[in-house]
Amino acid sequence: MVEHARMHAKHKGHEAMHAEMVLILIVTLVVAQLVLVQWKQRHPKSYNLVTLFQMWVVPLYFTTKLHWWRFLTTWFIFSVVTAYVSYRATRKPLECTTPRLVYKWFLLLYKISYATGIVGYTVVMFTLFGINLIFRIKPEDAMDFGVSLLFYGLYYGVLGRDFAEMCADFMASTVGYYSASGMPTKHLSDNICAVCGQPILVDVSEEGIIENTYRLSCNHVFHEFCIRGWCIVGKKQTCPYCKEKVDLKRMFSNPWERPHVMYGQLLDWLRYLVAWQPVIIGFVQGINYVLGLE
Repeated sequence: MVEHARMHAKHKGHEAMHAEMVLILIVTLVVAQLVLVQWKQRHPKSYNLVTLFQMWVVPLYFTTKLHWWRFLTTWFIFSVVTAYVSYRATRKPLECTTPRLVYKWFLLLYKISYATGIVGYTVVMFTLFGINLIFRIKPEDAMDFGVSLLFYGLYYGVLGRDFAEMCADFMASTVGYYSASGMPTKHLSDNICAVCGQPILVDVSEEGIIENTYRLSCNHVFHEFCIRGWCIVGKKQTCPYCKEKVDLKRMFSNPWERPHVMYGQLLDWLRYLVAWQPVIIGFVQGINYVLGLE
């Protein structure tokens, strides 16, 4: 109560100053949003790289400051493995085993993060309905646990998919059957997978021991793991060779595997929240400091 009274006494008569600070915050948020949208539309490659770097580094700063060692441990493990996989993906010439390694790692990460997010969301909902009381768990403990799992799932889901998209573009361009803009540098044979550049050993009509072979509506064929990695992990929804739209409903009978529009929007919102919101708030505080507002 004493601290509350002191705070009120300190800020008494500063209503005009507080209104000015709120106005600065609103204007900065609007201008920053417009700048980010224009940047993303005009220079998507640089925007994605800077956002990816921000997503990777900003949480490290805050969690180090707050001594959240659990998050720092998972961040370090993720960074070491992803750095090795990304290094392999950017080598020229590309080793024949690299595409599978990249897609397996990021697909595993995607599944773990997705499951972690679902469990976290379930725990939060159970806590809201009071089910935690059946197990004699305090609401604050259950909510903290659920929110933490939800954050871990969403954060590593976003970061993993962004790194995977970068690696997928680089590898496919190196193989030569894919080009982000323009024509591919190599002609695709009927028995070659355009994602990894390796021969197709199992016929489309045959049941594979390890994996099947997929034929898209454009008649191009791919290894099952390659095209799944390309669509799910690499976030691509077109044929790697001719860029024809992929029929995701036919390819992924399991609805949980399909890249949902709402899920993509959620990930975009989380990118903005983690990568750019701290920068914008810091910029606003800098303006207030220069203007002598508090």
